[in-house]
Amino acid sequence: MRHLSTGRKLNRTASHRRAMLSNLAVSILDKERVETTLPKAKEVRRVVERLITYAKKGDLAARRLAARRVNDITVLRKLFAEIGPAFKDRNGGYTRIVKTRERKGDNALMAIVELVGIGGAETVRRRRKQKKKQQVGKTVEPTSLESDNKDTITADGPK
Repeated sequence: MRHLSTGRKLNRTASHRRAMLSNLAVSILDKERVETTLPKAKEVRRVVERLITYAKKGDLAARRLAARRVNDITVLRKLFAEIGPAFKDRNGGYTRIVKTRERKGDNALMAIVELVGIGGAETVRRRRKQKKKQQVGKTVEPTSLESDNKDTITADGPK
């Protein structure tokens, strides 16, 4: 009987499972959206939700608890600086699992794990829009031919 034994074993040893889930959680926090198998997605959701809850608290003890799982310091900083405050008003449910396809090699069910409101399609559109604004916002330096021409024409006429 499986009384009081939570979690999936995923055909791995305990140390391998812990390392795999930690690495997958770091990837989700870094890239905000990852495709993996459905059982792994359901398992890593528990890890990511707990890490975001630590980030919402934001104190030193929570940072140390999160650092036990997050082995990348840049992702840890991002977690406490950006992701935690983004979910300040939300009480749980920080991730979304979307079933996508069956993998060709072994027919494993695949799913996308993404952060709600951060890693979705609306965020991708927003980032593309920001990139376009940055590219348009860059001013073009005048070339030597343009700088030699002293006469400028305005809407009022030539000066």
